[in-house]
Amino acid sequence: MSLLLAAGQAFSAAEKPNIILVLVDDMGWGDMSINVPDTCADGTVRPPSISTPSLAQMAQQGVQLRRHYTAAPVCAPARASLFSGTHQGHTEVIRNNSFDAALENSHTLASVLREAGYTTALIGKWGIGGGMESGGTPTTAAAWPTLRGFDYFFGYNNHLAGHRHYAKEESNADPETHMNAIWDGEELITPQLDTCYSTDLFTARGKKWITDHVKATPDKPFFLALTLIAPHARLAVPSAPYPAGGGLNGGVQWLGTPGKMINTATGQWDSYIYPQYQNNAEWQEYAARRFGGGARGAIESAQRHATMITRVDDAMGDLLQLLKDLNIDQNTFVVFTSDNGPHNEPGAVWGFKDHPAPAQNPAFFRSYGPMDGIKRDLWEGGLRVPCLVYAPGYIKQNHNSNFPSQFHDWMATFADLAKLPKPMRCDGVSLLPTLQGNDAAQQDGVVYSEYCFGGGMAQYQDYAANKKGRSRGEQQVIMFRAEDGRYLKAIRTNMANAQADFEVYDVEADSHETTNIAAQLPGIQDKLKAAVLHTRRAYDYTRDPAAGRRNNGCGGFRNYDMTLVPANTPAATTPGLAMRRLQATSPWVPEFDTLPGAATAATGTVADPAAEQLPAGSITEYKGYINVPNDGNHWHFYLTLSNVPGTKAYIKLHNFQLVDADFNYTPGSTVNESAAINTDEAIAEQTGKKGIPLKAGKHAITITVVQGASAPGSFKLEWNRGPQQGTQTPVVPVPAEAYSH
Repeated sequence: MSLLLAAGQAFSAAEKPNIILVLVDDMGWGDMSINVPDTCADGTVRPPSISTPSLAQMAQQGVQLRRHYTAAPVCAPARASLFSGTHQGHTEVIRNNSFDAALENSHTLASVLREAGYTTALIGKWGIGGGMESGGTPTTAAAWPTLRGFDYFFGYNNHLAGHRHYAKEESNADPETHMNAIWDGEELITPQLDTCYSTDLFTARGKKWITDHVKATPDKPFFLALTLIAPHARLAVPSAPYPAGGGLNGGVQWLGTPGKMINTATGQWDSYIYPQYQNNAEWQEYAARRFGGGARGAIESAQRHATMITRVDDAMGDLLQLLKDLNIDQNTFVVFTSDNGPHNEPGAVWGFKDHPAPAQNPAFFRSYGPMDGIKRDLWEGGLRVPCLVYAPGYIKQNHNSNFPSQFHDWMATFADLAKLPKPMRCDGVSLLPTLQGNDAAQQDGVVYSEYCFGGGMAQYQDYAANKKGRSRGEQQVIMFRAEDGRYLKAIRTNMANAQADFEVYDVEADSHETTNIAAQLPGIQDKLKAAVLHTRRAYDYTRDPAAGRRNNGCGGFRNYDMTLVPANTPAATTPGLAMRRLQATSPWVPEFDTLPGAATAATGTVADPAAEQLPAGSITEYKGYINVPNDGNHWHFYLTLSNVPGTKAYIKLHNFQLVDADFNYTPGSTVNESAAINTDEAIAEQTGKKGIPLKAGKHAITITVVQGASAPGSFKLEWNRGPQQGTQTPVVPVPAEAYSH
């Protein structure tokens, strides 16, 4: 284990909280009772609400992040970004609808926390493990959870099997194992799971894992990712009421006996509807008024959807009670959120006899809240997700925050909690200041998403007129802070190219996104078009067959991938790069500002960083501009570090990854900008690889080098402009005169 030690500073395990991340599947922002709007855009009255008392109590005792955004409005890319700490402009493999592709082999939430001394577990759905579409085993999946930082895995690797809430009873979704594969470590246990409802099964196993860990190693912190599959897919309901009590001796319990794995494995599968949702006169009146002749079907799907949500709520109450029973609630940090907005699908499994499978109707409860959009939309209803944080010992209680945040912020936040610097690859910022009620100290983050999907939006009656049936296509969103302090949302949909204009909305005041205020912001279009190109980058996105086939209808390529990234227009600059240096170690290339002691680092100006000798055991940041001499679609960069164990580096151009010589880097070797893990461009040199499309001029650059335990250390940065009009320039060192600050 390698922990950051700067200036003799060390941290004990007792100061690091346990961390539980609960991720549900397709739960809308409006599915929590505390978020049900009083009125909607069409003027109709408040819809019925779903009973979620445990989540309401969690919000009262913690923080609700009311503008928290998923990375993408569909499962696989959202999870890839969450666990990798990168937004969708930087995920190298899993984009759009690339289900079951392998998450690239780099830092993850689990590997970062394991480095900090945590025991790590994933219980529930993974779906980004590789092993071909709808398959994957411990020996065939390139990104099995234990290969991405988790010590223990229990659940579904195959995303399609994860549509089945009763793994044994429902139809097979896995051609590799010929069953809906649930794994306990490397053991396939589906045949033992009679009448095990997914929410109950994963909650019971999670409770058992926590209890065993606390009893065996009470001084060692843990990280549990509990990834429930409700309320996604076929609207399957439990087989029995939720057991009373909760916690150590009540609620759902893991029994571990084949055929009776949990204490709710009783009764008829897919049969139990919560009593408050049966024969509900209020619902019947509401459905008749709103859905007319479709009222009966609307009620049937609503009963099932509400039951699934309330079951999740019961599970959360059960889990929080366990923390109290084990006397660890004051030292545990719990995050509850959803992978994207609500769905309107019947799911991958149609009905069996006596087990109907109506399509989910998000309009019944207005699961999208006072917004427009559902799963696969980058409008607020598809992108903004419920998010609660419960951590009595660490955050301000009964606090709502409207600070915009996104999935990649959790890696930065968890690293902060674990007393480690944030990996430079991570796109997030720590949310601890806003969670503690100190918004003035909160660093602005990046909220960015890109996603492509065909067809059009739904046409629900309470959608604004500018959304009903609107084409999706290539969609892109970026948040920005206006001069008056408002956080505004810029969006473009069905875009043909990088020249398409953005619409701009003040979603705080206009949650339905009806009034485009772009015309009120002079010059904003040029700024936004530059901002998105400065925030993300293109990879080749080619398929590595060993990493899983991608079911990706739109492909990974964007129609703006080869648009030349504009240069900066700084005022007067001086030669060389600004330098900061600390004597410190880190298990990865860190974001320099998150290092203890960053404020007191040695500073200076370096004319040519490649001419420097780096001290042993140092971390050095160089920052400024690099002057690109010519326009080019294929600029290539090559980085070579000294052959000293522990040496690594990371380079950003603007706010995007340029060269990653961090995770699994071999000191002394040369890496280039094409190191997109699990793609063909990283496997073999190919003539005409994309490279980086750059306009001539000064581009912001940050180079951070971690020098190993011995010296002298050095690095060499080279470049060339790839094939263009039949010519290719030679690879040469970046000259000192190209740098300024």
